[in-house]
Amino acid sequence: MENTQRSTVVVGIDGSPQSISALRYAATLAASLGHGLVAFSSWLPRIALEDYTPDWAPEQDARDALEKSIAEAFGEDVPAGLERKVVMGPAAPNLIEVSKDAALLVLGTRGRGGFKGLLLGSVSSSLAAHAKCPVLIHHGENHPAA
Repeated sequence: MENTQRSTVVVGIDGSPQSISALRYAATLAASLGHGLVAFSSWLPRIALEDYTPDWAPEQDARDALEKSIAEAFGEDVPAGLERKVVMGPAAPNLIEVSKDAALLVLGTRGRGGFKGLLLGSVSSSLAAHAKCPVLIHHGENHPAA
């Protein structure tokens, strides 16, 4: 039987200003809807020999980057119960999988990709088309009305 209890708002975080703004926005939405909030990040191992050291820990780097984004979004006022989720693999397929159990997926308009002129990034475009729950693509610092 499929899970019909969808009570979380999931936010894709990549450290970009757009994703940090989306996290702030999603926190307000989650609180007003009575949903939990999940800050989600994924990582891919870099294959660049000049960056490699035996003590390199890419998953820990991703966790540290997520914590930095959360601190930037909220400072000392981190929402109670904020869940953190870090998964290995490409962002879009991982977020599509997570969307199966979410009430809402929130993303910034574009992340850290190299095509600065685009209004919508590749991950946001992919999720808008393929997510298994509603997707809100946040642009800017506006916050929802209380």
